[in-house]
Amino acid sequence: MTTVEDTGTATIPDEIARQIVLPEGHGDLDALHEAYKWVRNNAPLAQARVEGFDPLWLVSKHADLQEVESQPAIFSAGGGPDDRGGNNPILQNQAGDEFMKGLIGGHLRIMDALPYMDPPEHTDIKLITNEWFRPTQLQKWIEQITDLAKASADKLQGLSERGEIDILDDWALGFPLHVMMTLFGVPAEDEAKMMKLTQEFFGTADPEHQREDVEAVTPEAMAQQFAASFQDFCTYFDGLCEDRRANPREDLATIVATAKGPDGEYLPKSYSYGYYMAIATAGHDTTSATLAGTLKLLSEHPDVFARVKADPKLIPNLVLEALRIVAPVKHFTRRAEQDYTLRGQTIKKGDRLMLLFQSGNRDEDVFDRPYEFDIDRKPNKQIAFGHGVHMCIGQHLSKLELKIMLEELLPRIEAIELLGPGQYTQTNFVGGLKHLPAKLTFS
Repeated sequence: MTTVEDTGTATIPDEIARQIVLPEGHGDLDALHEAYKWVRNNAPLAQARVEGFDPLWLVSKHADLQEVESQPAIFSAGGGPDDRGGNNPILQNQAGDEFMKGLIGGHLRIMDALPYMDPPEHTDIKLITNEWFRPTQLQKWIEQITDLAKASADKLQGLSERGEIDILDDWALGFPLHVMMTLFGVPAEDEAKMMKLTQEFFGTADPEHQREDVEAVTPEAMAQQFAASFQDFCTYFDGLCEDRRANPREDLATIVATAKGPDGEYLPKSYSYGYYMAIATAGHDTTSATLAGTLKLLSEHPDVFARVKADPKLIPNLVLEALRIVAPVKHFTRRAEQDYTLRGQTIKKGDRLMLLFQSGNRDEDVFDRPYEFDIDRKPNKQIAFGHGVHMCIGQHLSKLELKIMLEELLPRIEAIELLGPGQYTQTNFVGGLKHLPAKLTFS
């Protein structure tokens, strides 16, 4: 059961805490969701004290996640304006954070990207592309995305003729990346590089995604891989930024590269790098994880598969429910900038919180039968894209990609036969299935 320390702070049993906090705990999805469920039922807001990590308040309930994310002045992503080194919104252990501080002058802001910012800076930088990502603006890309979806479905149909395929490696990873890079303005011949760097960036704790220039998985090596992948991205994007400033085009890369500050001068390149990084990584990795997860769910629920094939108007509901269940963004951290009482617990200034979005998406207080796959769920209050000012700027594009792809693909498929449960990436940050062997039958 939950223990109470002398300070009166509720703490989570070590086994449960390790399952949630450690990246390797996320390789076993069933055990992970059992741990989330235990926390929601027994210690919905309590501290995890895992060796090698800062103490962390695990925020597991839907309402608490919304309360925290609605108050960025109190619960900071970047760690506020002081000189304590800031907060790393992507959880690393203490050794990893110290390694990172040594690289970048004693602070934890490895990049000038939205996840590391708080208002008003966050507000100003988000406005650079906010209009581009609006649903009304995205309508002009529907024809192009549809063409890409048709080509991707053709590819999958051709691959299926050989028998067993890996839905991730052979297909699902490619489509969202190709869409994002096409709209972004990155040449097709560079997409393989973007894929490799993304897997290294998000898979620092997964042996399968280790860089050749990084040793075995250790705290320092994980931080080293994160930093090395980031530097490789910056090297690539420096050329892209220079090109778009010299030769502007009608693409997202140009909007980012040519953004200017109040003085009328271009923003520092570091802000372009940060935008490019976020778009080139989370912009496709989350969508590919959801796409593969959707096919897995449909294989496991042939009745739902039949309904959606018969009535494509159900696909938007399918997308929302798949996002709720897959929830590829597992966490972000926040730091309290003042004392705050939440769910009867006193969170002290300086305490760190780990926001468990996967857990919130299965909160029994919000979702009836939360472990059931139900495309008729209304309202579907999934928070796979976060909440508040940090809600994902690309959420509408992601949902549009998924909708168009499924509209194109599902009418062609007669059956999806899974040849195993699949494997999940060992990451506590962003990820999902990394392998899903299957046989697909096309009409």
